[in-house]
Amino acid sequence: MWLKKAFNQADGSLIPKQTFSNKTAIAAFGVGKNMVASIRHWALACGVIRETDEGFRVGSLASEILSDDGLDPYAESPSTAWLAHWQLAGHCFRSTTWHWLFNHVTAPTFTRQELEEPLARYARDLDPKHRLSASTISRDLETCLRSYAPRAAGGSPEDFAEPLLGELGLLQEVHKGQYAFRRGPKASLHDGIFAYALIDFWNRTAKGQSSLAFEAVAYAEGSPGRVFKLDEESIAQRLMALSDLTGRKLEWTDSAGLRQVHRKDLSKEAIKNMIRRAYE
Repeated sequence: MWLKKAFNQADGSLIPKQTFSNKTAIAAFGVGKNMVASIRHWALACGVIRETDEGFRVGSLASEILSDDGLDPYAESPSTAWLAHWQLAGHCFRSTTWHWLFNHVTAPTFTRQELEEPLARYARDLDPKHRLSASTISRDLETCLRSYAPRAAGGSPEDFAEPLLGELGLLQEVHKGQYAFRRGPKASLHDGIFAYALIDFWNRTAKGQSSLAFEAVAYAEGSPGRVFKLDEESIAQRLMALSDLTGRKLEWTDSAGLRQVHRKDLSKEAIKNMIRRAYE
C-alpha cells in the first residue's frame, strides 16, 4: 500500500515537497520516519510521482490506476504489480539493482553473495566517482531478491507480508539462499501490459523506427522479453495478438525468416487503452 499512501498525499496532481520531510509526515502516512523516506523513494522509482521544481507531480497513469474510482485503487491487481516491475527493471531510475539483475544476470542459479561483486563493478562503471560500500550492495540485493521471493518462515512480521512483486512468479528460492529466474509464459501478464512495455521500450531505444526485430523484443537490454523473463514462443504468441489488441496499430510479420513488429502512430490515449484492457 506504500504507492497508494504516496498517491493519497496529492492535492490535485501535486504533492508539496515538504510532505515527506515535515514533522507531520509520520502522522500523515501512519508509518515511521524511515518508512516515509522509503515511500518517497518507491513512489519515484515506480513512476507514481516525479520530482519537479514545484514539488512531486503525480503521473497521469498513476492517477488513472490509483485514484479512489480508478482501475485499481488498492493495488490488488497483478497488472499493477507488472507495471511496477516494468518501471523498476525495465528502466534504470533509482533502481539500478533491479535493472541489473533482470538484464545482466544470466546464470541458471545464483546466491546473493555471488552477485555482490559483479553488481559493484556495474555500479562503478555507471558512476566511477560514487563509492558504494559492500554492505550497501549486499543490503540492496537482499531487498531486491526478497521483493520477488519472500522468506518462507522466520524473521519479523514484515517478512511474512507478501510484497507487491512476490505474486509475479519471476524469481524463486530453489534452496536456502540460492535463487533462479522462472522463465516462460506468465499467465498473469496481460497482453495490454506487454504491449505498453513494448511501446515504452521502442520509444526509448528506437523511436524513429517503424519496425522492430524479434531479437530486440526478446533479448535486448531493457526489452520485454528480458524484463518479463519470457521464452521465445510466449513472445511470438503475444506479438501475434497485438494486431487485434491495438486495432492494427501494431502488426507482427514473419516472412522469409524475417520476424518483425511494425507500428503506426499511437496516441497517448491509445496507449492508455492498452492498459485499461488489462484491468477489464
